Amino acid sequence: MYHLISTILYRLVKLFRLLKVEGKNYVPTNDKYVVACTHRGWVDVVMLALAVYPTQVHFMAKKELFNSKLVDKFLRSINAFPVNRENPGSSTLKIPLKLLKEGKCVGIFPSGTRTSEEVPLKRGAVTIALKGQVPLVPASYSGPTKLSDIFKGKKATIIFGPPIKGNDELKKAELIDAALIELNKTMEELQKKIEKSDEKIDVE
Repeated sequence: MYHLISTILYRLVKLFRLLKVEGKNYVPTNDKYVVACTHRGWVDVVMLALAVYPTQVHFMAKKELFNSKLVDKFLRSINAFPVNRENPGSSTLKIPLKLLKEGKCVGIFPSGTRTSEEVPLKRGAVTIALKGQVPLVPASYSGPTKLSDIFKGKKATIIFGPPIKGNDELKKAELIDAALIELNKTMEELQKKIEKSDEKIDVE
């Protein structure tokens, strides 16, 4: 179902020019990776998936969304998998690491929709990428947060930054801390860049 839905949405979004993608050259084209993006609502999940189309992304989502059997079935059909975002532990790493081992890409929104989730989820994104020995691609989103915004013609922008890779000379704890600092710095820079871009559009 993921391929069908993403293909239809990709063509519609491209037709109406609803999405602008910057830094796409930073996204690996022939290799698995973890992408970490800012998060404001469900629309940015869709737009991030379309920004890396046709690559399929397996998204980490809070387990509460899977309580309904019908919703659970649908979310899994579009490559979402449940995690305990309140208390992320070692078990949280199993599914994404398994997906990476299978050659698939994983999407994580480390800021969540609440700031209290930001630090553990960012550390989780770093840990998953390092343990999976794959690049961690930072991204930032700006644009509509709900369907009505899209109908009003509001455009979306996804901007990618340089991939973060591990340093073999650092010890495990130092490596995670160093990568976390780099992720924070890059995502802050991307957010500032995307905000400046939005300001320019508003002025024009």
